[in-house]
Amino acid sequence: MSNMMAVFLNGIAQLEYNRDQLLPDHQAAYLDKMDGKMDEGIVVGNETVENPDLNQRAQFAAANLLHALNTADESMAAAMCSYLAIRLPELKQVRLEDNNGEASIELVFDEDYRKQVAVDFSGLH
Repeated sequence: MSNMMAVFLNGIAQLEYNRDQLLPDHQAAYLDKMDGKMDEGIVVGNETVENPDLNQRAQFAAANLLHALNTADESMAAAMCSYLAIRLPELKQVRLEDNNGEASIELVFDEDYRKQVAVDFSGLH
């Protein structure tokens, strides 16, 4: 069983998270702080969710991850990726699709991540 989690955007791997690497204390504290803020409620779509459950928190974090990837906010993307990997230890892949503003999020728990391999076609004639 792999301890890797991967984040895909439109089918292309963007981030990998290795759960075998210990999270530094300051980053773990940041995740706890995020949970504390979410305890106050989160906005999902047009509605405020009071006392969100783990699934709602994961969807919220994944939506923020998508936004962070689209705006090249690397630190936010890393934080949201870490949140999902730590809070959902069985999560293997986050599949994000964003086509002309139509976004979808799929959390995959039953399919191990396999690294994508680049194929060099430059030598073929």
